[in-house]
Amino acid sequence: MKIVVDAMGGDHAPQAVVAGVIEALKEFEVGKGKLNKIVLVGAQEQVEAELAKYSYDKTRIEIVHAPEVIGMEEHATVAIRKKRASSISVGIDVLKEARGDAFVSAGNTGAVIAASSFILGMLKGVERPAIGLVIPTLRKFSFLIDVGANTNPKPEHLFHSALMARVYVREVLGVANPSVGLLNIGEESTKGGDFVKDIHKLMEERVTNFTGNVEANEVFTGRVDCIICDGFVGNVVIKVSEGLMESAGALLRREIKKSPLALAGAFLMKSRLEHIKKLADYTEYGGAPLLGVNGIVMISHGRSSPKAIKNAIRATIREVDHNIIAAMASELSK
Repeated sequence: MKIVVDAMGGDHAPQAVVAGVIEALKEFEVGKGKLNKIVLVGAQEQVEAELAKYSYDKTRIEIVHAPEVIGMEEHATVAIRKKRASSISVGIDVLKEARGDAFVSAGNTGAVIAASSFILGMLKGVERPAIGLVIPTLRKFSFLIDVGANTNPKPEHLFHSALMARVYVREVLGVANPSVGLLNIGEESTKGGDFVKDIHKLMEERVTNFTGNVEANEVFTGRVDCIICDGFVGNVVIKVSEGLMESAGALLRREIKKSPLALAGAFLMKSRLEHIKKLADYTEYGGAPLLGVNGIVMISHGRSSPKAIKNAIRATIREVDHNIIAAMASELSK
């Protein structure tokens, strides 16, 4: 198995990316169904300079030179057209040419979506891709889709997202018959605007194990396995959740420091507090799969640490192992 990694993607590239790749090589074994090689795509001199800091099996890393970088603030489609030698475009080309089994990038999300859509093409029946995200819940996890790829969808787009989410959760996450809910302002089918009502009707008729609407205060309860929404709403949910967790953590630390008794209690609870922090830590999940394109693409957080990059590689290995593209193509063709 070969995983293609954008060496220049993210706020801390190439340092954090290369460090994450080295961690992945150490953790994931060589062999059938294992991680045999990582293809690093980026400015060759910079990548080689970073690799020189580490001791590793040189037969397990290949460098593909890509002299251009798409910045986080650049307009995605314009940048993809102008910078055909960017690490994102070249990396997707490598995947398209079957010189790798999956692609990981912490770079410009819009550019990754655009390049994947243009170069790889879409799975048959899918018009627009969607980004899914595994989120921690009170039960275990849920899969939220879409979290930013398609902010102005048609009802059919969310229907396809629901089908792909069920396949992902079943094949990769191991849930036998995933339940599906539509994120809305109320549980009743009559709630929401005409757009949401149309989606609800479509899913009720055609999505297996559709349980109806899910309200925002139920997102982290784990009541359903797959939560469906448009990219605008999903992105707001994720950004609000990130901000809330950071603010809550800062508030908790501030208040604990005010009391010696609270400090003692925090010390006694240290292991449990660390466990909660781990559950909410995006680096544990690594990235968000881009579903609907004809290839395995993982989008990582722009602030990704080496740990996040390593875990994004772990997630793509699971997708390759479960032949997720073929499974989705089969489901969409029914």
